[in-house]
Amino acid sequence: MPTLDVFNGDAFSLVSLTDSVNKIPYKPGLIGQMGIFPERGVTTTSIEVEEKAGVLRLIPTNPRGAPPFVQPRDRRTLRVFKIPQISKMDKVYADQVQNIRAFGAETEVETVQGLVDVLLAQMRAEVDITLEHLRVSALQGIILDADGSTIYNLFTEFGVAQLTSAIAFTNAATDIRAALVAIKRLIENEMGGTPVTSFRGIASPEFFDALVGHVTVKDTLRYQEGRLLGQDLRDSFTYAGINFTEYRGSIDGTPFIPASTAWVFPEALGVGATYYAPADFVETVNSMGLPLYAKQFADEELNRWRAIYVQSNPLPLFLRPRAVYKITMS
Repeated sequence: MPTLDVFNGDAFSLVSLTDSVNKIPYKPGLIGQMGIFPERGVTTTSIEVEEKAGVLRLIPTNPRGAPPFVQPRDRRTLRVFKIPQISKMDKVYADQVQNIRAFGAETEVETVQGLVDVLLAQMRAEVDITLEHLRVSALQGIILDADGSTIYNLFTEFGVAQLTSAIAFTNAATDIRAALVAIKRLIENEMGGTPVTSFRGIASPEFFDALVGHVTVKDTLRYQEGRLLGQDLRDSFTYAGINFTEYRGSIDGTPFIPASTAWVFPEALGVGATYYAPADFVETVNSMGLPLYAKQFADEELNRWRAIYVQSNPLPLFLRPRAVYKITMS
């Protein structure tokens, strides 16, 4: 029969537990699957974002022999973002381990490890949904904490205003294609010389239904891809060059994106990333940050439990907040 002494072995060290929790299959939400926030580890607890307002200018004419035009230097702005921390703790009690017996080819340590892995998987799932919430809010320009408070307002940080407009889906005469193409042009202007590979849209259920149900959209599908009219298009529906997906993420009935709203954004290199800082352990000082850390410690007074602790230090950033266009229904 195993005892709690197994927690003092190598299998329950910081390195082993961290490896274990990071090997648990990652099940991200839609934004995580899109890959617009690639993961990058950093060795510090904050990151610096340098903005260079590069602008293409016409070169004025000048008389022959006159001094050449001298291009003014672009202004650079440096912004510092402190990386927030999220953590979760659970406990393995002596009573949970008391009657565990080795079974088949499993050793006692492996049996207890299975119990720990169950706890790690549950805790990882909560960290994952928290990260998805951070990414969705970062895409919308205001990074929100779990209680709805603002961590960072990217519009304020970068000194820009949000692009937004309303589409009248209740009006059968509204040219939906023209409205969406106009939005794409505005996004392209915001991206400047950065190549855009594609356009994506995440929509609330109400917005998505109004989009695919509008008469002009249905007519387009009828003439070009009539076979799609009878299918469920919520996972992928492309119209006017924008691939829309219905976003259904929510916690306790509160959706991650507001009702009757959609967000259109560009897919382009370098517009977004998730930065991970190292954990605040002595062992991880100045090391490259990992997506998740796990550690265990004892009940020093009565030795009745071992606590399993997970920590992540993520900061998702979308560096072109004005290039994410908010659309509402009217």
